[in-house]
Amino acid sequence: MVDVAHRPPINWSTDAAKNRRKRRYAANRRLQAYGIAAIALAIGLLAVLVASLMATGYTAFVKTEITVDFPIPAEMVDSEDPSKGNYRAIVREGIAALFPEVPASDARQLGQILTNNAQFMVRDAVVADPSLIGGTLTLAVPASDPFDQLNKGLISRDVPEDRRRVSDQQIEWFDQLDAEGRVSMPFNWGLFFNADSRFPELAGAIVGSFYALLICFLVSFPIGIAAAIYLEEFAPKNRWTDLIEVNINNLAAVPSIVFGLLGLAVFLNFLGLPRSAPLVGGLVLALMTLPTIIIVTRASLKSVPPSIREAALGVGASKHQMVVHHVLPLAIPGILTGTIIGLAQALGETAPLLLIGMNAFITSPPGGLLDASTALPTQIFIWADSPERGFVALTSAGILVLLGFLILMNSIAIFLRQRLQRSW
Repeated sequence: MVDVAHRPPINWSTDAAKNRRKRRYAANRRLQAYGIAAIALAIGLLAVLVASLMATGYTAFVKTEITVDFPIPAEMVDSEDPSKGNYRAIVREGIAALFPEVPASDARQLGQILTNNAQFMVRDAVVADPSLIGGTLTLAVPASDPFDQLNKGLISRDVPEDRRRVSDQQIEWFDQLDAEGRVSMPFNWGLFFNADSRFPELAGAIVGSFYALLICFLVSFPIGIAAAIYLEEFAPKNRWTDLIEVNINNLAAVPSIVFGLLGLAVFLNFLGLPRSAPLVGGLVLALMTLPTIIIVTRASLKSVPPSIREAALGVGASKHQMVVHHVLPLAIPGILTGTIIGLAQALGETAPLLLIGMNAFITSPPGGLLDASTALPTQIFIWADSPERGFVALTSAGILVLLGFLILMNSIAIFLRQRLQRSW
């Protein structure tokens, strides 16, 4: 055997040792450079994506409105039922009153400045306040999409008249309204609270996603946590629980469209729930989110040290008390983080919602969980295929809103983890 104590010292100053050190240091620098390059590439691509979305979508967050005074003659409106009346003529006469010099033959072109749904907005205002009958209603009405694009600079005035959707005469009328202070650009709250529409200036789709996500949370959160606690703390370890655990792990990797097929077969065809309802969409998303919540909750329960359980049982707590009062509070940060991340994933799902009909053309926002509605991801899918230029901006704006919600939910998850984290 070699006597280690009398082994001659290694000479680190030889040329061979120096070369090995140089190669090792060079390999470390290359590895660091590869990592920095990968991160820089990812950040660069993300910046390009966000910049391109903002460049095309920022205009959708504001809208062009025109303030018009609409006389409401008593002979044009049914005083007993204000919803009945010739509101199209009221709108036509209201906009014509601003341009008394315009001949009646140009009334059609003049009316194209306002959105096509202006008559319904006037009707709703009169229904809400019947005392306007016989008086004058001053209302800010959204401009139609061509004039909205013109006001935002997306339609060039220098383009020849035959190559744009607005004529020189219409531009002159619009400029006159702007000079009179009737044109404004408020924030487009309709993007969040309106339903879908054939007109880009009126389209929106957030309410349906809110209802569906609310149902998803109310169903998946308690059921997922209860299942995870039972499997981790109370269920006997045998072949059946092993089989259940394997299937839960497999369900987490199942494509989302399979859950859409399940919702179509069970909730719509078998149970007969209404098609396109947020209730059905939320239940489908809950089925898709449940495996993730169960897996994350079990991992959080496992991360609690065994000494916590032993100490609780040692002072006389029952197993139920040990889990509820000691283990579960320590696991809450991880459980909430996993739940929010699972909900964020569900918020961006499109395929399962398409199969249950949440891509239908619904022109009114849902008033409840059983009313037909669309969801933001499916609405983005629909807007992307629409030919009107305004829908291009709406598509990018919808993606930005979706990304904003995802970032917000992940930020909440990080905050809750840092706030509720306990050290021992």
